[in-house]
Amino acid sequence: MSFEIRIPGLGAGMSEGKLVAWHVKDGAAVREGDLLYTLESEKTAQDVDAPADGVLKIIGVEEEIYPVGELIGTIG
Repeated sequence: MSFEIRIPGLGAGMSEGKLVAWHVKDGAAVREGDLLYTLESEKTAQDVDAPADGVLKIIGVEEEIYPVGELIGTIG
């Protein structure tokens, strides 16, 4: 089963976020709870963890701004 990694809403009214950095390389094996990436909004930065075990496929580009809900990767 494949899990989608989407830009989360970090707070009420957040419509977009900047993908600051991936902390895992494309194609790397990850475990649920591993640090995946850092997301920055207007008011905060947050580290986001892997939702499942598997192999990371990166779609989103570092330093780009994405709307909440945008697909930035998968774990399969």
